[in-house]
This record gives sequence, structure tokens and C-alpha cells, in this order.
Amino acid sequence: MLTEKSIFSRVELLLGQDFMDAISSKRVILFGVGGVGSWCAEGLIRSGIRNLTIVDCDRVDVSNINRQLMATTKTVGEVKVEALRNHLLEINPEANIEAVCKIFSEATAKDFALESFDYIIDAIDSLENKARLILMASETQGVFFSSMGAALKINPARVQVAEFWKVKGCPLGRALRQRFKKLKQFPKHKFLCVFSDELLTNEGRETFLETTKERKEMPDTCLNARSPKAQTNGSLVHITGIFGFTLSGLVIEDIKRKIS
Repeated sequence: MLTEKSIFSRVELLLGQDFMDAISSKRVILFGVGGVGSWCAEGLIRSGIRNLTIVDCDRVDVSNINRQLMATTKTVGEVKVEALRNHLLEINPEANIEAVCKIFSEATAKDFALESFDYIIDAIDSLENKARLILMASETQGVFFSSMGAALKINPARVQVAEFWKVKGCPLGRALRQRFKKLKQFPKHKFLCVFSDELLTNEGRETFLETTKERKEMPDTCLNARSPKAQTNGSLVHITGIFGFTLSGLVIEDIKRKIS
């Protein structure tokens, strides 16, 4: 008979029963379940997180298949958070996974009760909404981790972790810092980011534009509101996966540190 005890026996073997008790009680909210966020959710659930809220407003698109966990030829068109939830429950049917099909924005920010979570994870693409989440999350007592840009990269050895103000070589990190300085609003406390200082170019841009035109893609697949999209760039699953798993690893490491 399958039980949580048997599913996570190798986690317990490494980290101990006290860790399993601690991780099962933590409440985590993850914003964005694309190339980075979907793998972060996988890492969290496979490590013993039982209470996870996943937030995203998009549907699975065929262009997601190369890098997003729940995106397959069978799930195209499905709501991302629902498709991901179904997958995660196959790993641990006892997990409490809340799928919220909503955009995090100025209009919805107060709907999420950030103060009720132990961990808040940012895998949002939109600069505006990412900046807002950073500011709001840093006002809570929860531990906050953020992903910087994972596109235009191929070298896994250049993926790093650093405090936000020490992130170097990342255009998204630079844009966020500039935005905070312009607004004269700053995060209330320091937080760690996953980033890479590698920056390639889109060598297949012309072909991509032709393919997109032929498919007549909708400019925005958001279900509830128009989401300010970042520029479309090429990305690879081994990079987005490393970003996502690193985020989940930061949560696991923090829980372990606090019980040691």
C-alpha cells in the first residue's frame, strides 16, 4: 500500500523525521507555473511539501511543451494550474494543492493573503507584477524567494543564487532595481534570487515570427485579465528546470536550517 511514509522514505533517510514533520506543516504559495514555476512545484511536492497554492492565469500552449512540466500534446488548451495540480496529485494524492487561475496584479494583489504563508515564491514574467509582488511579499513574515530571467541561456554552470541587490548580469534584475529607484519604493528586507549572468540572442527570431503568424496565436492567453507579457525569448528546459529546482531547494534548505 502506498503511503506518504513510503513515498518520502528517501527524503526522511537524508533529512530525518523532524524535517518531515516540519515540511509537512509549511504553507507555500507559488506565483507563475511556467518554465520555472512548474519545476519548482515539482521539487516542492516531491520533497514533502503538502500545502501548496499555485497561481497562474494562462492555458497550456503548444509553445510551452519544450520547457513546462505539465505541458504535453495532451494538455494543450487546459488551464495551467489545473493541469499542474492533476500531475502533482499523482505524486502525492494526500497533498493539499490549491490551483488559483488568476493573475497577480494591482487589482488582485490583496486577494492572496500573503501574510498567511510561510514561503512566497516568485516566478512571474511581468516586470510590473513582479515588482509589486516583491514589495508586498517583503512586508510579510514569510520567507521570499524570486526567480530572475531564465530565457536566452544554455550554460547550466552559470545559474547562481544571490541576494537581490547583488544579482549581476541579469537584465530583469537590473530593470527591477531601476523601477524601485524610480518609484522610490524598496523591498523591506533582503531576499535571495536565482539568476544567470549568461545572455544569448534569439538566432531563430525570423522563423519564430513566421511560425507565430501562421498559427495566428492569440496575443494574450490570460483567462481573467490582460497580463503584461515580457518579450518572447527562446528558452531551454534544462535551464528553466534548474531555476525551478533551485527555488524549491532554497525552501528545503531553509526549513532544514531552522530545525537544526
